[in-house]
This record gives sequence, structure tokens and C-alpha cells, in this order.
Amino acid sequence: MRWKPMVLALATAAALVACATTTSPTGRTQYVSYSDSELNQMGAQAFSEMKGKQKTVTGGQQNAYVQCVVNALVQQLPAEWRDLPWETAVFVDDTPNAFALPGGKVGVNTGMFKVAKNQDQLAAVIGHEIGHVYARHTNERVTRQNATSTGLAVLGALAGARYGQTGSDLVTQGGGMAAQLGVLLPFSRTQESEADEIGQKLMAQAGFDPAQAVDLWQNMIAASAGRSPEWLSTHPDPQNRIHALEARAPSLRPLYEAAHAAGRRPKCGP
Repeated sequence: MRWKPMVLALATAAALVACATTTSPTGRTQYVSYSDSELNQMGAQAFSEMKGKQKTVTGGQQNAYVQCVVNALVQQLPAEWRDLPWETAVFVDDTPNAFALPGGKVGVNTGMFKVAKNQDQLAAVIGHEIGHVYARHTNERVTRQNATSTGLAVLGALAGARYGQTGSDLVTQGGGMAAQLGVLLPFSRTQESEADEIGQKLMAQAGFDPAQAVDLWQNMIAASAGRSPEWLSTHPDPQNRIHALEARAPSLRPLYEAAHAAGRRPKCGP
């Protein structure tokens, strides 16, 4: 069965070739299979469903706080991204988490306010999530997952022809786990690191202190109890992430100072 990795790779590559190519904000080549309008529509629908199923905070200081940070960051995006119908919601959930969906939909859990101690740290979280949207990461991930599924289907058919249904099942089931560990998760870590880079730059351009991204992740580590090894995770190892953010912060200081000189001094609170 030594032909299995080769066939999977060829089938996946063929599926990716059929997709459109684009370039991420950091210059990385990407393969996407959906238009921005399609993903934006899906994101808006998912956000609407989430708000219908989960309790949200209506009005009040927390909503205004999140909206202020989002507005400041979004103003630093290119025009086509600024013009999306950006919308925010604060979900009543003690888990320290935030997300952004295609179409400009941003959600923040109430638990995040216990970890993000100030507006700069909240901007680090939200900037990271906006970075996912700006870099079309959802489109890219769905495209790659679809391509992997196609590769596994081809491989299963070949195995079935040679070894019967049992061989087909073993290949598709075992191949699925191998594809997840060897393809999808490392790819997701690339996206996470890219979103860190984009988000930290957006912070500086908007007038938030980019060095506070380091403090935010130190708070996240302190608030979490254990984690999976990096190679089994969709996120970079926290210490590796902190080192990268810390190393990048000095080069972003001039953008931060220029933002302040231009009058971009967010006063969102707390």
C-alpha cells in the first residue's frame, strides 16, 4: 500500500488546481473555491443562527466597548473590507473566546473580559479574529478540507477495486485521521500565526499598543489549565506564539507612534 500517500497527494493536488488562487495579506499563495459574496452570506447566516440560540448582552457598556475596538481596527483595513456590514455581539459565556466570521461578523464572549484586561489586549484578540476574515482563512480551510475529502474518495475507490469494501473502508477511515493530523491541522496553525501577524499590525495602525498582544497571551496561559501538544492542535504552542508576538512588537512601534501622531488614540475602555 505504499502507493496510498502518493495517490492521496495527487488527488488532493488535482482538486486544489481546480480552485482559484489568491494571495493573503502577508503574501502567501492561497487556494479558494468560493466567492467572497458566498462566504459572506454563509457567515451572516451562521451569525444570525448563533444569536438566536445563545444568550447575548443587549446594549450596555460591554457592547459599546467591543464596538469601539472593532470600529478602530476595521478603519485600518482596505476599503473593500471596511465597507462590509460589520456587526458585533457579546455572548453570555464564561469561556474566554472571540471569533469573526466572513461578512464582518464579530462575537466576543463575556469570559474574554476577564482575560483581556484593557482595550489594547481586547484589540489583540479581535484584531487576530479580523485577521482571519481579512485573509480569507475560512474560504481557504473549507477549500482544503473539500480537496482532502475528494482525495480520500479517489483513494477509497482504488483500494476498493483492489481489496474489496474492507480495504476501501480502512483506507478512507484511516486516511481521514492521517489527513487531519498531517494536512489540516498544520495548515490551520499557519493560518493562526498569520492572523497573529495581521492582527498585531492592525492594532498598531489603529493606535493600540502592539506589545499588549504579548500580555494578552500570558493572561490566556494563566487562565487555561493544560493543553494538547502543538502537533495535535489547530493553534500554535502558546510560548511559541508569545515569542513571535514579542519579537514583532518593536518593528510595529513606529506604526503605533504614527497612529498617535495622526490622532488615532482609541478611548474604548475599560
